[in-house]
Amino acid sequence: MACTVFTIANQKGGVGKTTTAVNLAAALAERKIHTLVVDLDPQANATSALGIEKQEGKSLYGPLHGEGRAFEMLTPTEWPHLALIPSEQDLAAIEIELAQQENYLLRLRSVLEPLRNSGGYRVIIIDCPPALGMLSMNSLAAADHLLIALQCEYMALEGLGQILKVVERLKSAGVNPTLDIGGIVMTMFDSRTNLAKQVVEEVRSHLPDKIFATLIPRTVRLSEAPSFGKPIFAYDPHGPGAAAYRAFGAEVAKRFDLKPNGEQ
Repeated sequence: MACTVFTIANQKGGVGKTTTAVNLAAALAERKIHTLVVDLDPQANATSALGIEKQEGKSLYGPLHGEGRAFEMLTPTEWPHLALIPSEQDLAAIEIELAQQENYLLRLRSVLEPLRNSGGYRVIIIDCPPALGMLSMNSLAAADHLLIALQCEYMALEGLGQILKVVERLKSAGVNPTLDIGGIVMTMFDSRTNLAKQVVEEVRSHLPDKIFATLIPRTVRLSEAPSFGKPIFAYDPHGPGAAAYRAFGAEVAKRFDLKPNGEQ
């Protein structure tokens, strides 16, 4: 069964990008879909959110330099069907170093290709840094689909426009001509505010076929879970955050025809 690669990106920090990467991965794993999270952010928030200690030399820094393989960085998590390639601070240096390499925008694609073709994972989810630098560009070049986490706040559409322009440039330059805007997930939705509702409606009016129906609520439990090293399903399994990410996982699985490993 083919492996589908998603990158979750937004050049703005604090929009729920990593929370979405971790909990979408956990939601798919809960559906027995073998899922790998690739933490490409030197801050290693996805690594911490999955309860994995940062460890020197345990990231894609070496493989991106041609030293070692991505397979060697695979780290199991506590949760069935869910694995991680961790990140660490050294990955920050790659932003400068990659630019000195040939085909520097395609390094991540090359590094992940053996994992993608191994048959071990149905889904790979790449969590990017909150900037459109070299690492994020590599993730966009390696992905089949871009999922955009968009906070329900003022100026959200401006940031959305910027990332859509970057995608079009990468496609027109032939870096990843088949890259698809897989969808937009609205995060930190507060139903008590008119602004949140207005932002959702504005995005729906501009990109009606891209926005997911599920709205991820702003909850204390969702913001607490990463500090305990757990996806929301382990930290607060019956709360509104878990319900939302479970529904979002179901939407993603349906939209991209994701089935458990072994099922056709």
